[in-house]
Amino acid sequence: QVQLVESGGGLVQPGGSLRLSCAASGSIIGIRTMGWFRQAPGKQRELVARITSGGTTNYADSAKGRFTISRENAKKTVYLQMNSLKPEDTAVYYCNADVYSDTGRRYTWNDYWGQGTKVTVSS
Repeated sequence: QVQLVESGGGLVQPGGSLRLSCAASGSIIGIRTMGWFRQAPGKQRELVARITSGGTTNYADSAKGRFTISRENAKKTVYLQMNSLKPEDTAVYYCNADVYSDTGRRYTWNDYWGQGTKVTVSS
C-alpha cells in the first residue's frame, strides 16, 4: 500500500550536478526518517544521507560538502541535490523511508524502499 518512486537519475559528466526526488504515496499516516542509499556494481548498499521529520540530517563522509538532502513533509517527498559529482558516485540510488501506515489490517511502522534510479558519472 505504500510506494516510493524515485526520479532524477541519469548520465552526467564529472563535476556536474543532479537532483534526485523520491515521492511516497499510499495509506500513509506519518513518515519518520527518509534517506538515500546507493549501491555500486559489486559493492554493498551504503547510506548516502538521511533526514528526520524534524529536519536533522546526517551524511556519509563521501557526501559531505557535495550533497544536500532535504524534504517536503506535506508532499511526502525527499530530495538529494548532488553537486561536484565524481565517477565514484556512479551507482543505483535508492530511496528509503520509515513509514506509519494503514496496512489494511492494522496501523504499523515499516521500512520501505524505492525501485532505484541509476546515476552514471562519466565523461
